[in-house]
Amino acid sequence: MISTIDGLRTRLAEARAAAPDGARIALISTIGALHDGHIDLVHRAREVADIVVVSVFVNPLRFANSAQFEAYPRTPDDDQQLLASLGVDVIFAPATDELLPNGSSTTKVSAGDLGLRYEGRSRPFYFDGLLTVEAKLLNLVKPDVAVYGERDRQRIFLVKRMIRDLYFDVEVVTVETVRGDDGLPVSTRVGMLEARDLAAAAKLSAALDAAASNADRGVDACTAAAQSSLMGEERIRLEYLSVVDPETFLPVDEGHRGPAFALIAATVAGHRFIDNAEIYIG
Repeated sequence: MISTIDGLRTRLAEARAAAPDGARIALISTIGALHDGHIDLVHRAREVADIVVVSVFVNPLRFANSAQFEAYPRTPDDDQQLLASLGVDVIFAPATDELLPNGSSTTKVSAGDLGLRYEGRSRPFYFDGLLTVEAKLLNLVKPDVAVYGERDRQRIFLVKRMIRDLYFDVEVVTVETVRGDDGLPVSTRVGMLEARDLAAAAKLSAALDAAASNADRGVDACTAAAQSSLMGEERIRLEYLSVVDPETFLPVDEGHRGPAFALIAATVAGHRFIDNAEIYIG
């Protein structure tokens, strides 16, 4: 596991030298506490590239305060063991000051107005912090491919836009969300729930299923069906439920026909969950 930028550059140079000409590099950026979803990302990265780089960095710019940052679970030994068992070529796990001197960055990437919608509405700092560190990692690793899980569609949209706007020469590859038997995306937070809260959280994915099942009737109908499936569940505090255009990530109007994303975010037992589904309106 490499902890410095100089060490990363040295290891990347060694990996490139040992690889055949034209070898492709894939980057997977994570904040640690790795799970089955990350395993799928590594497998996909191996399919599209010859050298796989995984960053493990708990980015303080993604948290509201130092208490939340410190509370985020850290499992460095388990993460390293898992990634090594998967044959990851480079594991980059820098200290905070290595990527963010004094815990911040003088130059930041702005997510713009879209960074204040959906996930950004309750966390207006989140996407600027995420994109700032993502840009640093892309610049350091210079991958041919960046691999992301589809659970956070807004992140993918904003990263793609940043790559386009800043002329990063990298292809974005996405991987379908890994789900448990209850339909919930595999995540660190799911493992923290008690059984009764887990059953409540599972209704979030059921709401997305309801939206998809009623999408042929139009936007209002699929949204109403999703909301109806959550009625009476007191353990869920819904933050947003929206249907957006994949091309703009803005809410679709009633006349929209074609592909769309149904987005949902809610808090269950103090833990926040996001999910989405690709649907087809009409």
